[in-house]
Amino acid sequence: MPQLRSEQIELITPDKNPFFGHAKAQLMIAWRQGKPVGRISAHIDKLALDMPKEQGFGPGTGMFGYFDAEDEAVAHVLLAEAERWLRSEEMERVLGPISMSIWEEPGLLVRGQDHSPMIMMGHHPAQYRSWIESYGFEPAKTLLTYDLDVSRDFPPLIQRIVKSGERNDRISVRQVVKKDWDAEVDIILSILNDAWSSNWGFVPFTPEEIAHAGKKLRPIIFEPLNMIAELDGEPVAFMLTFPDINQVLKKIDGKLFPFGWFHLLRWLRKPKDAGMRVPLMGVKKELHNSRVASQLAFMMISQIRKNASALYGSQRGEIGWILDDNQGMVAIADAIESKINREYIVFSKSLS
Repeated sequence: MPQLRSEQIELITPDKNPFFGHAKAQLMIAWRQGKPVGRISAHIDKLALDMPKEQGFGPGTGMFGYFDAEDEAVAHVLLAEAERWLRSEEMERVLGPISMSIWEEPGLLVRGQDHSPMIMMGHHPAQYRSWIESYGFEPAKTLLTYDLDVSRDFPPLIQRIVKSGERNDRISVRQVVKKDWDAEVDIILSILNDAWSSNWGFVPFTPEEIAHAGKKLRPIIFEPLNMIAELDGEPVAFMLTFPDINQVLKKIDGKLFPFGWFHLLRWLRKPKDAGMRVPLMGVKKELHNSRVASQLAFMMISQIRKNASALYGSQRGEIGWILDDNQGMVAIADAIESKINREYIVFSKSLS
């Protein structure tokens, strides 16, 4: 699935990606007889170094990402070079693949290669897992995505929970307001930084990254697909849903010129029959493990499902990534009868 080339270049360009305001990277290409046969990044996120070690990162933890290789020999050479650079930067442990921020494309796809990736998701050949593990890496964390038939109503129990929430005067769920997008982004990402702060792999968004993310995401924000939930008038939860732009990127082969921009702009006006992906949602930590938290989640999912089906003709959606040990989110995914369709693994290795 070819990605938009200009976007990919921007991700690895330090003066265009605010991730590099707190990170450094070494990008590498493997060559064989004058032909490029693999690539890898070795990188260090200074904010990740400050996180508690039990949350995945912590002092001395570097990363590798943007991993592709023609064969196992190339894979091992690339991993060796990434490790060498990380050791030279005094790192003691490596996690990967993470390309490049934990918020971009974390993990190696190990299940689900039989269908195309959705928007902002990595995709890897099945053999990559054995190549990485044969070099001494072990699984550190599993990330899941769930497939949902959005054309079907939710089970009766979930419908009753949603209706109960709609009768509760303390609760309201509203669409994002695109004309107030900058303010909405601040609300969403402040909830995200709070809701995810104890999760494995969490690294906080900086103000610069918040502004950058808001600008980049705006073209694919459709108000009926993105919700903010309020409790007693205070925003406490959100859910973002993106139409699957990959279906048009495949048509234009990831190139805007000479005519790709036309197809992209036409699709962005109204992405008819597009699949939908929920990449991010969150409920403030103070509400975690409460009845109202799951109720807010079901209310947002229910409204987005209806809008995706009625307004955009969507048939399926995808929720994730979800940490495999995030019991609350796994329970919600099970309750709405979604099924695991992809599995990603972040691997770990000691450099000592």
